[in-house]
Amino acid sequence: MAPAPESSGPVVVLVDPQLGENIGTAARAMANCGLDTLRLVRPRDNWPNERAVAAASGADAVIDNAEIYRTTEDAIADCHRVFATTARPRDMIKPVLTPREAAADMRAAEGRIAVLFGPERRGLNNDDVTLAEAVIEVPLNPDFRSLNLAQAVLLVAYEWFMAGHDGTARTLPMGATRPATKEEALGFFEHLEGELDACGFLNPPEKRPAMVRNIRNIFQRAHLTEQEVRTLRGIVSGLTTYNRRRSDST
Repeated sequence: MAPAPESSGPVVVLVDPQLGENIGTAARAMANCGLDTLRLVRPRDNWPNERAVAAASGADAVIDNAEIYRTTEDAIADCHRVFATTARPRDMIKPVLTPREAAADMRAAEGRIAVLFGPERRGLNNDDVTLAEAVIEVPLNPDFRSLNLAQAVLLVAYEWFMAGHDGTARTLPMGATRPATKEEALGFFEHLEGELDACGFLNPPEKRPAMVRNIRNIFQRAHLTEQEVRTLRGIVSGLTTYNRRRSDST
């Protein structure tokens, strides 16, 4: 899949949103801060949703252009970098940023950015968090850190909006390559995991999910380019071909 044209800001991805009103108020928060691309993964209620339209209070362009996806992976396939919002610590080695720090990274990054927000009751699951290079946590009162969905979207969107006014920017010259899309990265992960399954590295089965998450997080932190993904896939193919030839010759 070719990368989609960049929008005016990060893509907001709501995973398993429950109430149309919450989607609408999140869209309203996005419009306040100049964000226009909303993606919904498995919304619980019917879509289009009249309650979402009413709660959006005029943010019709965001609601009307919202896209529906079956999986989180599908929703971020054309993105080059992903942030996951969470209100609780995760047992993962992954950078944890405030919304302000994340916004600065978003402004400096090339390509399409996505921010994942989990369902109202429980937040993102660990497999969804694994898809991101970094986590966003809001520093709030440790005795009461409850935010509704629209508040969480507004905090991140507002910091992104304000980061456009401070004049700071970082660049990463890439020459002839570009950041890898999530589709390309996931293709490499599946290639690598298939070969690791074949050689027995991911045994025993009950430990496989955690091992896969750990391996993916190693590469997510590297912010791979498209050329690097192709190189890594070539390395995996070369090693497996060599080992099979050795095995056949003995």
